[in-house]
Amino acid sequence: MQDFKNINYEIIENLRTTDFKKRVEGIQYGTAGFRTKAEDLVHVAFAMGILSVLRSKLKKAAVGIMITASHNPECDNGLKLVDPSGEMLETAWEKIATDLVNADDNNFVPTLRKVIKDQGINEAAPATIILGRDTRKSSPKLAEAAIKGIDACHATLKDFGIVNTPQLHYLVVAVNTNGEYGDSSLSGYYQKLSTAFKNIRGTRINNGQYSAELQLDAANGVGALAVKAFQEYLKGFLTVNVCNDGSGELNYMCGADYVKIQQVPPLNVVSKPNVRCVSIDGDADRIVYFYTDENNKFHLLDGDRIATLVAEYLKGLLQESQLSLNIGLVQTAYANGGSTDYIKNNLKVPVACVSTGVKHLHHKALEFDIGIYFEANGHGTIIFKDSAMKVIRDAAKDKNTTESQRKAAAKMTDVIDVINQTVGDALSDMLLVETILHAKGWNLSDWEESYNDLPNRQLKVKVQDRNAIETADAERLCVKPKGLQEQIDDLVKQYSRGRSFVRPSGTEDIVRVYAECENAADVEKLAAEVAVAVYNLANGIGPKPVVPSKM
Repeated sequence: MQDFKNINYEIIENLRTTDFKKRVEGIQYGTAGFRTKAEDLVHVAFAMGILSVLRSKLKKAAVGIMITASHNPECDNGLKLVDPSGEMLETAWEKIATDLVNADDNNFVPTLRKVIKDQGINEAAPATIILGRDTRKSSPKLAEAAIKGIDACHATLKDFGIVNTPQLHYLVVAVNTNGEYGDSSLSGYYQKLSTAFKNIRGTRINNGQYSAELQLDAANGVGALAVKAFQEYLKGFLTVNVCNDGSGELNYMCGADYVKIQQVPPLNVVSKPNVRCVSIDGDADRIVYFYTDENNKFHLLDGDRIATLVAEYLKGLLQESQLSLNIGLVQTAYANGGSTDYIKNNLKVPVACVSTGVKHLHHKALEFDIGIYFEANGHGTIIFKDSAMKVIRDAAKDKNTTESQRKAAAKMTDVIDVINQTVGDALSDMLLVETILHAKGWNLSDWEESYNDLPNRQLKVKVQDRNAIETADAERLCVKPKGLQEQIDDLVKQYSRGRSFVRPSGTEDIVRVYAECENAADVEKLAAEVAVAVYNLANGIGPKPVVPSKM
């Protein structure tokens, strides 16, 4: 029988001062957890193994650890904790994690004891940790370090080995709900999503302009393994041809982040005109669609497009079923102005804007009966309140309503099961998009014609310290350094429908610049001018334009 009564501080202290000494100063738990060069994360992994146990004891439920660096280069890695409900780690605990990892080696155990005391954690309580990792070469070593921390605290470990990030989130919730959310296994994940997808699709495989075949760029990441496994469950309903399947360099000139920012097709994807293509990112939680037309022009359908497609579809099902549930869409400042206008003026769906980061979108989405959230980079999902799910499921069985009302409600019950509500999931989102395109009989050109995007551009500016930049108003307003927002405002005024904002990275000393305006040529100029202003003021050079050597 597992002994939960003692955390072995002696072993922890010995390991911290020998195998897991602190290597770097000032590492922070950011929007995606800890993320940096893999060789600097071994001591972090050990500490996070221990902290995950404390979190599990406090919450009296299983907590997850995911080892991944998503769209970052192969040399990087990262760790993040997943709370029992499948959400990101509670914000207050981000500081606790940062303080523990940065504690001096001799002060590590005293810091640990302080966390236990301050949080009122019962050391004798049981703890269960769900561990997963991606396919990076550094991930096994980090997993081993985390396991040593978990073992030193006498917790139960469920190590699922190689999984993608959405699967880890799913498994945490499945374990904590005793299978009510879904079977707590990878096969349970595939079975739940594919069964619901096939229920909606029915026996009609193609429809109108829709053809049940696509090309998928898997970024040479862990998502490639999931897609290959998924193919068996989708056989006869959707053919997925996988490119960048793990045989090449992770995230090199491929993946959702690359396609979104560079606005070009990924490496190794050569398609005929108007062929439906998908890119996911390295850990399979982001997705974008794209195609090239007869003139070899590239067309991107990103997270904004997915959000509007889903919002229109679900609003239609609500109207058909005549259910009085409110639906809302949550965006960030990165959302294209064209999409926001379309949602407000055409779809008549409420829109909220929050700071970048899934945790912010997720929490805001919970305010609606049906909350849709997507970042423009393709990271997002749909959340149904428990009360809303009950109303929908009851309506699907209600003999006192019309057959069309029941059918619409039944479709929504299957949509609920297609969606991974715990976090953005590229494969789940892909199945939902495919469901909607099939229902409408659309190809990607039909989808794109819904509204016009404003031309936009994103740049990264290297700075000495990302903390030199501070923002407010959901990151749409720069409040530090002084004078930068005024310069941005002056630049934006020079362009028709101009808009630009800047925000510091959560993990690197870079500042991200976003710009959009009515004219494609102008947007390049606006982005470059704002980038120069950021470089000058953030690096303390002054207001005179100085072009950075590297952008």
